Amino acid sequence: MNKLKEWRFSSQLIDAMLPLFATLAALVVGAFMLLALGANPLVAYNALLDGAFGSVNSLADTLVRATPLLFVGVGICIAFRGGVINIGGEGQFVAGALCGTLVGLAFPNGPALIIVPLAFLAGVLGGAVWGGIPGLLKAHFNVNEILSTVMMNQIATQGMNFLLIGPLIDPVQLERASRIPQTARISAAFSLPRLVPTRLHLGTLIAVLMAVLVYILLWRTTLGYRIRAVGLNPEASRYAGINVARHIALSLALSGALAGLAGAVQVFGVNFRMFTDGSATGFTGSAGFHGIVAALFGQLHPLGTIPAAFLFGGLLVGANRMQRAVQVPSAFIITLNGLVVVFVVSTELWRQQRARRRAAATIPAEDDEALPAAMPAETKPQDLEAAI
Repeated sequence: MNKLKEWRFSSQLIDAMLPLFATLAALVVGAFMLLALGANPLVAYNALLDGAFGSVNSLADTLVRATPLLFVGVGICIAFRGGVINIGGEGQFVAGALCGTLVGLAFPNGPALIIVPLAFLAGVLGGAVWGGIPGLLKAHFNVNEILSTVMMNQIATQGMNFLLIGPLIDPVQLERASRIPQTARISAAFSLPRLVPTRLHLGTLIAVLMAVLVYILLWRTTLGYRIRAVGLNPEASRYAGINVARHIALSLALSGALAGLAGAVQVFGVNFRMFTDGSATGFTGSAGFHGIVAALFGQLHPLGTIPAAFLFGGLLVGANRMQRAVQVPSAFIITLNGLVVVFVVSTELWRQQRARRRAAATIPAEDDEALPAAMPAETKPQDLEAAI
């Protein structure tokens, strides 16, 4: 019995370390790419680490960059646990930012204690609507959510472009005839509290709090259990009396709500206005896509996404220092992120096989100290909770 417990513990520990092994493998491949570019990998990675974690300001910038990734990543966890794939974080981010900005601009002289929470609530609702539409299409018409969420990204981007060069353009830009596509600045009183003299703001703490709350939702409530059950086996869930369509739509709506909150926090904590370069990336910094990477690295667990978002925030912040140090394109970091995704997804398949093997482990009656040899192909988890 003791050896079996030790085997299970060591197996679970290895599974927990797999994302780190995947990152190291990606860095090794990245080192060869740097050599091909004529750069010294040691100098490049040292500059990256120094730029991300080498000083108080660098660390604060990393946390600021990680904040929207954490919001979006935690939302991605909800969607994936509900059995749907949310690629619409960019559009939901923009929708939430627009709604939050509208509240801030509509009441410039209102009390911050009321206006800021209202703006965040508006961001949550905007993102939830933008995520809920593909959710409803998936639940009731079986429309592929990958395609619908990607298309919603484009609709949100073009809607933002229209509003920022038209109805919501900064009046100062009209007076100067410069017509830079941006909104007016929100009132300084609405800015989130900061850790002076850094750029670190209260939104980072809110993001961590939301990750904890989502963990409680998914693993400590009936609603969360139903969402995970639908994600694991919709047919069995339907047979058990769970409204599958409702929980699929709800998963995407909740996922979008967190991405929308990320947009509102970005406005009130970092940018203090909305602006566009014609694409969503100019405002979001690709947080909607990087958040997916953070969620995968965190093994689609809200608490695991916290350090994952911090890591990828550091990679994005350190890219600029690395570019200056070894003269490689800053886009190299995007390639490095892609490598991490490939390796993490590959190790995830291995982790699932190991999890199935542990679930099927039995102790032979004649030898309590024996370890399971292998999981039979036909063996399946005995219930939904075991598979989780």
